Amino acid sequence: MKAVILAAGKGTRMRELTQELPKPMLRVQGRPILEHIVQGLVAHGIPDICIVTGWHAEVVEDHFTDGSAWSARIEYRRQVVQDGTGKAPEVARDFVGTDDFLLTYGDILVRPETYGHMLDRWKEGGYAGLLTVTAGEDVSKGGLNFFNDRFELTRLVEKPSSEQLAELRAQGWLKPGQPAWYNAGIYLFKPLLFDFTARLQKSPRGEYELTDAISALVDAGHVIAGLRIEGRWVDVRDPEVLASLQS
Repeated sequence: MKAVILAAGKGTRMRELTQELPKPMLRVQGRPILEHIVQGLVAHGIPDICIVTGWHAEVVEDHFTDGSAWSARIEYRRQVVQDGTGKAPEVARDFVGTDDFLLTYGDILVRPETYGHMLDRWKEGGYAGLLTVTAGEDVSKGGLNFFNDRFELTRLVEKPSSEQLAELRAQGWLKPGQPAWYNAGIYLFKPLLFDFTARLQKSPRGEYELTDAISALVDAGHVIAGLRIEGRWVDVRDPEVLASLQS
């Protein structure tokens, strides 16, 4: 198992905080967000890591160098064109090779044992991918996921509008008292994923969406496992969230 961390974006919602820093290098309790992620991965047996850099790439690369200070083996790939989450993993395709890999956004913080839980679920076997979810988030800001009774993905709706949510309720997809499963932004994949990201078309937002590739995997009959994240899950999306993590 390898890991790919997406850390190329500027993080415009952080305003002046990311003028000279990539968002994943902002500090939480004295350490960059990326450092928390790297340490969690290494602690659960995933030392081979590729960080996809872009905005102020040198800040990330100079900080981590080869990763040996964290008992990791870190490589870098630069995403020159910021054209969406669907194409970002492709720059690490040669790094992944024929191995399964964990994919995470560089601004998602979880308890380190979450990575271990993901690997345990993966070992059940037969999955092309694994998608983590959390409950209670505003699903209009991310992906809304639906699962069968084995908690395997059946449908994914990216950033549903209020009209789409009303339609999903009317059709019985969303039911009172049942959680709305929000995409938590950490995945496991077989390299098969790249066959589907390569065929992506731009979404109405003008970007290549990773969630479209996941939906295509499901439509093609591949099984995507779901896993609810227990305990801490934080999308460090804006200065207010960042400030709340410092105590």
